[in-house]
Amino acid sequence: MIDKISSRFRTRLRTIRPTLSMVGGPWGDDGSGEDTGKTPGERGRPPRKTSPWLPDENGPSRSGGGFDALWKGRGFGGNLPPMAQGINWWKWGGILLAALWIVGTSVHRLEAEEEGVVTRLGSYSRTVGPGISLTLPAPFETMIKVPARRIQTIDIPGSDAQNLVLTGDANIINLAYTVRWSVKQPRLFAFQLNNPETAIRSAAESAMRSTVANFNLAQAIGSGQTEISRDVEQRLQAMLDYYRSGVRVEDVSIRVSAPPNEVEEAFNNVNVARQNSEAAINGARGFAAQVVSAAQGDAAEFDRIYEQYRLAPQVTRRRLYYETMEQVLRPSEKTIIDSNNLVPYLPLPEARRTAEPAASPSATATVAGGGQ
Repeated sequence: MIDKISSRFRTRLRTIRPTLSMVGGPWGDDGSGEDTGKTPGERGRPPRKTSPWLPDENGPSRSGGGFDALWKGRGFGGNLPPMAQGINWWKWGGILLAALWIVGTSVHRLEAEEEGVVTRLGSYSRTVGPGISLTLPAPFETMIKVPARRIQTIDIPGSDAQNLVLTGDANIINLAYTVRWSVKQPRLFAFQLNNPETAIRSAAESAMRSTVANFNLAQAIGSGQTEISRDVEQRLQAMLDYYRSGVRVEDVSIRVSAPPNEVEEAFNNVNVARQNSEAAINGARGFAAQVVSAAQGDAAEFDRIYEQYRLAPQVTRRRLYYETMEQVLRPSEKTIIDSNNLVPYLPLPEARRTAEPAASPSATATVAGGGQ
């Protein structure tokens, strides 16, 4: 009976042996010391380390051992594709970087308003125009881009602050102006000026103060601004040419020319008084011119009458008498009759009624007589 049960047990054990060999899971033996999953040749040997985190006991050369084999088997790494095997990636990476360096430092694109100053080992080589230009790779040749065809402006002062300038008559004015400039020699501009805007600003301020010192207050804030701008432009250009800056001064325009803010009200009052004084002087001069002109006309009239008097004294005297009496008696309503022993009939009431509707008062002078 016992033999029969033992035979069945061995038969059943042979049936489930593959399942028992995995009792320990992927971590190997369960530590029970049973060698049921071993072959007859492996029985009696010490248990193997089957942890996936440790290398195989037969060494790393054995394929399929440890976690490395599990990782490669899952496709997370492993060998490169056949086409990529045998390629020196460091070599090709260096070649790619060299190509990028050559292209990036040898090909230059210049805008329509730019010119390029090429230097070879730090020394000037040539100047190229707009478009695509080629140079030797850096550091053998480098290119400095210069905005040669661009009109640039500098506002002095750059903010809302006052720019006080002394005039020739010891007055102070607030002067704001704009300098427009461009590059005429890119080579000099690239090598002579470290900070072009600062240099041009300093030179412009020096030229403006030197020029305004030759003008008085009235000219600086009035009619002399055009002349001041022209003189400053000439002085500034001469100064920049002396320092070989390669800059062309296009224009200098004055934006504000006024007294300082602290005395502006008083200055305006002085201007009003000066304008009133000039207006009174001009009025007096106009009146004097009218009087002189009238006197000259009277003198010319007297000379004309005197010439007539020399030709006919009696006729001239009587004509002057009649003209004078006509002017004197014109405003009055009188009738003068010189009858010379004649008594003419005069409709005086009718004459009065005719004179009343007149627009302005006038007198009717009737001279009747037989003699002259």
